[in-house]
Amino acid sequence: MANGTTRKKGTPAKAMKAARGRSVVAKKGTPWGTIAGVVLVVALLASVITYYMVKSAPQRDQKSRDEAAASYAPSASNPDPSKKIPGVITANYAGSVHILPTERVAYDHSPPFGGPHDGYWAACNGIVYPKAVRTENMVHSLEHGTVWIAYNPQQITGDQVALLSARVKGKPYTMMSPYPGLDKPISLQSWGHQLKLDKADDPRIDEFIAALRTNPNGVYPEIGASCDALGPGQFDPSNPPPFDPSKPGPDAKPMTYKGSTGAQGDAGTAPGSSGMPSSPPAGQ
Repeated sequence: MANGTTRKKGTPAKAMKAARGRSVVAKKGTPWGTIAGVVLVVALLASVITYYMVKSAPQRDQKSRDEAAASYAPSASNPDPSKKIPGVITANYAGSVHILPTERVAYDHSPPFGGPHDGYWAACNGIVYPKAVRTENMVHSLEHGTVWIAYNPQQITGDQVALLSARVKGKPYTMMSPYPGLDKPISLQSWGHQLKLDKADDPRIDEFIAALRTNPNGVYPEIGASCDALGPGQFDPSNPPPFDPSKPGPDAKPMTYKGSTGAQGDAGTAPGSSGMPSSPPAGQ
């Protein structure tokens, strides 16, 4: 050129190419939509895990309590481990002494844990009754190897009720109900055994259940008897006979009563039936 400078060939072309490259990069930008989607998925997954952990906490905690109480399971060499549990009281009662649904018993303890009882047993297949149930039906279930958790509804509420319920729900030969007027916050019953406690987190609850629920060593009269619901007209768990808080009258049956005519049922069958009792589930 006239001024003596020399222009390098291809320079404008390279500049244009570089500019186009920068333009493409700028157009791609940050994938905010993808990032937002991933964040949403992670948040939802975290919510599901948190919900599961919260919901399953009572079951997981109860499993730990059951494992801690496993040493109280009965054996041939230790037929009644409940004798080692502080606070347990015992009494001897004759089994298979039945009364009519219209009759009451003058029990020697409150709640009772043995003695004459209604010919129809209360369903005791892992059921938590929201309202108090007629005592005479509940006692019959004890005769079948059940553990009954009773609680004072004025003293045990909210999380304490949930903690007790975790010991019962879905577990054969257990049942739970409020018991108005109970002299302690909590009372556990099995046939011929009782333990009264102040708190729902007391480990003796689990020890009592491990030692006495369907204990096969003669601690309750009717081994192998059913705990299933009998149904309407007998004992309907959806509409059970209500608890009577009044003191039994002079016509109440004494603890020495021998049974009412027409009310007898044998080995866990309903009065007048001939069905065979079902065996407790192995290992339950």
